[in-house]
Amino acid sequence: MSERRGRRWGRIAAALLLAAPAIWGFVIEPRWVAARVEPLSSTEWTAPAGLKVAVAGDWHLTTRSAWRITSVERAASLVDEINAAQPDVVLLPGDFLAGSGDDEALSIEEMAAVLGRLAAPQGVYAVLGNHDWWHDGPRTAQALAAHGIRVLENASVRLPGHDVWVVGIGDHSTGHSEPMRALAGVPPGAATLVMMHDPFSFATMPRTRGLVVASHTHGGQVSLPGLGALIVPGAAPREWAYGWVTHKGRRMYVTSGLGVSILPVRFNMRPEWVMFR
Repeated sequence: MSERRGRRWGRIAAALLLAAPAIWGFVIEPRWVAARVEPLSSTEWTAPAGLKVAVAGDWHLTTRSAWRITSVERAASLVDEINAAQPDVVLLPGDFLAGSGDDEALSIEEMAAVLGRLAAPQGVYAVLGNHDWWHDGPRTAQALAAHGIRVLENASVRLPGHDVWVVGIGDHSTGHSEPMRALAGVPPGAATLVMMHDPFSFATMPRTRGLVVASHTHGGQVSLPGLGALIVPGAAPREWAYGWVTHKGRRMYVTSGLGVSILPVRFNMRPEWVMFR
């Protein structure tokens, strides 16, 4: 009797051990958003005193929040959280809707209305990601602009009150990346806040002085100790999946983003938005 009971409790313990990582990866961690703080200045440039730049990518808003995580209510709560941190500038490096134009996503206009509540005295800026192009790139850009979000597709604009330029590079994975065109209007030697969706554009862009950020990879969503990201979409190397990336003496930060893609799973790779200050 005791031996049978022992085997039964052993099976229960084994089942719990198997269930725990699944519950963590599919239920808890995808919803456990980190608000990270990273340095804005570097050895190459000194940012204007007190400048705070928030970066929030890969929202993937959806009507199927049990599967894709980011409902309207959840996105609105994240907008409130970012606004409460009082950034001077907000950068949105793409992928605002889940899916590719199917019924799991919100309408483009509903998405833009939610993100249009982001507030920053020196502007909210965006580039389009691959999912945005799959839905309707021009319509997405128009909807964001209607809510005060400046979309910079291979374009640049001077940051109000500073000798700093905000630069948006188009998405590489959908064939829209033109780094030279994006930086053409920036005066030589000027400091820049460069954003792109797919980090691979960093490999071909000219050297800049300032911050460079990207999204798209989600950090792989699953990152195993000693191995790193299991899957990295696009052409960027696996080492560029998350965090600070160094290439030819230059640095870029790749954010893990807020939402999920393909599967609603994250393991050892929390969703995040980042404040550079």
